[in-house]
Amino acid sequence: MSPEAESKETQSSVFQIFKTFLKLGCTSFGGPIAHLGYFRKELVENQKWVTEGQYSQLLAICQFLPGPASSQVGFSLGLIRGSWLGALAAFTAFTLPSAILLVLFASILPMLEGPYAQAIIHGLKIVAFAVVADAVFSMFGKLCTDIVRRGIAVFVAGALILAGTATLQLLLVAFGALAGIAFCRSAPSDSIEQLPIKHSLKSGYIFLACFTGLLLILPILGSGEPTLISIADSFYRAGALVFGGGHVVLPLLEDAVVTNGWLAQDEFLAGYGASQAIPGPMFAFAAYLGGLIPIGQNALLGALIALLFIFLPGFLLVAGVLPVWKTISGNKTAANAVAGINAAVVGLLAAALYDPILTSAIIGYTDLAIGAVGFLMLRWWGLSPLVVVAWCTLSNLLIAIF
Repeated sequence: MSPEAESKETQSSVFQIFKTFLKLGCTSFGGPIAHLGYFRKELVENQKWVTEGQYSQLLAICQFLPGPASSQVGFSLGLIRGSWLGALAAFTAFTLPSAILLVLFASILPMLEGPYAQAIIHGLKIVAFAVVADAVFSMFGKLCTDIVRRGIAVFVAGALILAGTATLQLLLVAFGALAGIAFCRSAPSDSIEQLPIKHSLKSGYIFLACFTGLLLILPILGSGEPTLISIADSFYRAGALVFGGGHVVLPLLEDAVVTNGWLAQDEFLAGYGASQAIPGPMFAFAAYLGGLIPIGQNALLGALIALLFIFLPGFLLVAGVLPVWKTISGNKTAANAVAGINAAVVGLLAAALYDPILTSAIIGYTDLAIGAVGFLMLRWWGLSPLVVVAWCTLSNLLIAIF
């Protein structure tokens, strides 16, 4: 292939990545666990960017790392599909809709208190139930193929349902790895489908060094006053030190912007309320906060700095770890560990399907019926998640009206 043809192919690939993630960014309701279900449906089943085994490896890696797990998975998928431009396209397209909506949403938040608006929002929660149920059903069948792996998945799900914390999630993924090494003897080393990561191990170490360097240097350059450097420092630390993503980052953000006196408590809570009703990553909440922090400059600049720096540490980490993982994933011990981790990841998703998704989305038999039909649309009829979004929201709205 000539350089010109290769360049055109890369541009086409990046455009396709942007278009795909823009659709996901506009339709992926339900929080980070639901996002993983949307990604799997679109990029593993429909477009086949990666295999089920490769996708489960990405899930396991991003579960171990601090930062927004679903956005890290999306970034990694873009990286695999279209190199660095693909990773940037995936992040931009997936995050931009929610970032724009959050800034606009806060101004119309009082209008969303009526019963019809609440019915639509609740319908979107039912969508998340259908999508994650489909992901759990599929992954259990493909990744939990024997009694040992099924046992790991059931144990992890039960432990999280009884006492779920972000720390426990990390411990249970580690437990899955150890249980896989000890008991998953049937996993041959050649069963590991290596992730097609093209950047070198040396590049990975550079990314990890950048992650650590920024964590140490930004606090020295920042100050207690709201400046662009201070915003970068506060949001970078929030993104670098949070495990579990999503809602777990909120206490760190509140400490960064409310305790510091940059924003009032009611301003913070208004943006948090708005972020519950939009698609895309919860970390996009940073754009709302950055736009309101009084820095004496263009508010959009503050929003952009906050948004970029809350995501940056997670992306540096996953970019650094991926080539390290590629070098160790082919041996027998790694194969057994991955088999156990895959089962643990299925358990994580199953626990999240119950709490918070089922507990907040299914509050009656009507909700259960709507969600079950949505599940069948995905599982048996092979319809697009967009159809499920329309079905769940319109059904719930019509019930509220009549």
